[in-house]
Amino acid sequence: MIRSYFQNRRWAAWAYGGGFFLLVSIYLQVQMTVLINRWYGGFYDMLQNPSGHDISEFWAAIFLPSFQPYTLLGFIPVPSPASFLWIAIPYVCLATVTNYVTRLYALRWREAITQDYIPRWRNVDHEIEGASQRIQEDAQRWARIIESLGLAIFRAIMTLIAFIPILWTISGQVDLPIIRDIPGSLVWASLLITIGGMVISWFVGWFLPGLEYNNQKVEAAFRKELVYGEDDKINHAQPETLFSLFSGIRFNYQRLFMHYGYFDLWSNLYGQVTSLAPLLMVGPGMFTGAVTFGLLNQVSDAYSRVDASFALILNNWTTLTELRSIWKRLHEFEQNLDLYNTGHDVGLPGDEGAVPAQ
Repeated sequence: MIRSYFQNRRWAAWAYGGGFFLLVSIYLQVQMTVLINRWYGGFYDMLQNPSGHDISEFWAAIFLPSFQPYTLLGFIPVPSPASFLWIAIPYVCLATVTNYVTRLYALRWREAITQDYIPRWRNVDHEIEGASQRIQEDAQRWARIIESLGLAIFRAIMTLIAFIPILWTISGQVDLPIIRDIPGSLVWASLLITIGGMVISWFVGWFLPGLEYNNQKVEAAFRKELVYGEDDKINHAQPETLFSLFSGIRFNYQRLFMHYGYFDLWSNLYGQVTSLAPLLMVGPGMFTGAVTFGLLNQVSDAYSRVDASFALILNNWTTLTELRSIWKRLHEFEQNLDLYNTGHDVGLPGDEGAVPAQ
């Protein structure tokens, strides 16, 4: 899975060059979200005090192509847009390009895996359970999850790097007993809530990876019988056989849904509690005048981004469970390819043009 893409000269340009492009692109997007967060503070403060501003300032804050100093990478001074539209449009364009390149990146990874597996599989004369599913479906699902989850992980790391200093600074506006005396209280609160949520989620979702793994096995058996039936309906794909196999699918799915049921209950409860956390800690300051409406929105935005980054694994637990089960199946498949390798192509005569191992 990993070696076929990152240790192959053929895919080096995509594996490393494409990866570098995506990292730079995500970094720039995160910096744009920092600019939007800063814009929130000034814009909502203006709305809180309309008598001190006029309508032209309102429109300028949204549309005017004005610029202000900004430090990129912590030491490179660059002019940055100060109105919402001039931040949002470049962000949308860059995000669109990034998503397109990410999909190509995942497709190339799948292609590398496929070209690695097929020659090795042809050198095996032992029947490996679900081989066709591993090469086609599991490789495709691996690439799809890497496309979404991998990008989210890089984005979360860079978001933490960019927003933790912001959240740490504005934590001084917290106006609750005990918490107000802790430097960076909003950061620590987000971290503790997330760690607690992950620990609980690990135990609540303990059985899910194994059930996902079993689910793919029964699905593979059902599909295999259907494939045989396409060529020979007399000896294969009899109704009683298919109904029996589908009974196994139904039983496994029902168990899977039951376990996901109480996991979803916990996940939804966690989401509702965390959404209130910044308001509970900063909201009281509005009644004493220590916190403005703009600062409240800025804190809420920064906290939600840091919390979402800390809670990435928790919020993608279902996807992570699926990835773990796919990793387990593909790793098992690779072990069987090595175990039963005969050292020669056992395909039909005339297949000499097969793609060689990478």
